[in-house]
Amino acid sequence: MQFTKAEEYGVFGVLYLAEKDSSLVTPLSEISEAQGIPEKFLAKIFQSLSKAGIVRSHRGVRGGFTLSKKANEITIKEILETIQGPYHLMKCVSSMSECDRSEKINGYCALRELLVIAEKQLVDVFEGHTLADLLAWQRANQIPH
Repeated sequence: MQFTKAEEYGVFGVLYLAEKDSSLVTPLSEISEAQGIPEKFLAKIFQSLSKAGIVRSHRGVRGGFTLSKKANEITIKEILETIQGPYHLMKCVSSMSECDRSEKINGYCALRELLVIAEKQLVDVFEGHTLADLLAWQRANQIPH
């Protein structure tokens, strides 16, 4: 499993917002520059995050984004699934009818069994951690200037 660039950029963009004072509107251009993310790509990602209620879009001359909720109320799973949809290590994990090999394996697949366990654990980790956790880890490990 590997994160897509959209997922990576989405998490880093939202994490950048979490670092800011919640009353301040942060321009997309600032997030893009600070995180080294192409602004047009970030705009598409933030559009999805805004529709999902993770960030709030503010229009106008002083427009930009803020978090819609507190950082401890936004799970990593929520961010990732907003960007890419539900996590499945293989198509067959969500539905055995998606299995290309079901006829060859007589309806049972030991690999699928393992992937169901692995996927549940992965999703539990993403669901069990919030943006506040990432922010705390980042702050605890920043090298002083």
